[in-house]
Amino acid sequence: MTSPSTDDTAKKSAGRVGILVAQLGTPEAPTAAALRPYLKQFLSDPRVIDLHPLKWLPILYLMVLTRRPRRSARLYQRVWTPQGSPLLIHSRSQERGLQDRLGDRYRVILGMRYGNPSIDAAMETFAREGVDRILLFPMFPQFSCATTGSVYDGVNRAAFGRRCRLFFDRRRRMPTLRTVPPYYDHPAYIDSLKAVVEETVKGLDSTPDLFLFSFHGIPKRYVDEGDPYAEQCQITARLLAASLDLGDDRWTQTFQSRFGREEWLQPYTEDVLRQLGGRDVRRLVVACPGFTADCLETLDEIGREGMQQFQQGGGLELHLASCVNGHPVWLNAMAEIVRQETAGWVS
Repeated sequence: MTSPSTDDTAKKSAGRVGILVAQLGTPEAPTAAALRPYLKQFLSDPRVIDLHPLKWLPILYLMVLTRRPRRSARLYQRVWTPQGSPLLIHSRSQERGLQDRLGDRYRVILGMRYGNPSIDAAMETFAREGVDRILLFPMFPQFSCATTGSVYDGVNRAAFGRRCRLFFDRRRRMPTLRTVPPYYDHPAYIDSLKAVVEETVKGLDSTPDLFLFSFHGIPKRYVDEGDPYAEQCQITARLLAASLDLGDDRWTQTFQSRFGREEWLQPYTEDVLRQLGGRDVRRLVVACPGFTADCLETLDEIGREGMQQFQQGGGLELHLASCVNGHPVWLNAMAEIVRQETAGWVS
């Protein structure tokens, strides 16, 4: 018996809607050799670092890529699991869980902006299978040009080809794209955050003194130039606090993962963690509502380094709430959002 041909696969896929679950990315291994190409791709993206190439590229190649891969590898080694990268593990769980909930009318594929599995590979699979209506589902609830905007760039280039004065892809067939809009205030997303935070609190011996909602930071200049990220983070934090029935004195919001010397959004998570002990905060619950999958920034930066910073300031217990990951409430929310955004494509 022969295997099904490409034409047979395309016929079976005809009419299916593709769902591209888009994540930022992860290195393939916790080694300097694996980190260097990953960081090169990530930090070469002008959406991430928007300095003029003549100014930034010498710094990137002569300084950053000669030192940072080894340091980053040591950090990744602390969170790496026998199954691999935590972010990839949780992203695969989301991919499978969403496919199970949506059924055969949809084709769900994970694609990473940097590293593998790549967005390019995902779009090639859709094309090979004849899936020509695709919904992009960025795993960034709050929009930022540095994350969601970069994913838009990658998906559009993979779908429609690259074009410039000297070169362009002479493509004769291109898919129809839709994009899930930022869902920072979507009730189903807020309910997912609430579910994981409440599960964390239920597992504690005593009531937390404070809840801290830490979001990934971006340069303040980006917001000054019109990026809506800061406002959307604030809305998410307020909605989550309200869903948990927290008074204004029971929660605070911060920004983490500062990089370089430029001013970023404040208050900085690390500074606040060191100060909380002086405010008689002994037991703290931290949630990271801007991340849909646990990764280096949540597990190590908050779970390990943040714990040390909090205790150095006089705190006793820091409890990190997991990201929504493959939680059933979040997978149900993802399916709900997909069905809303594919209205008219699937009855």
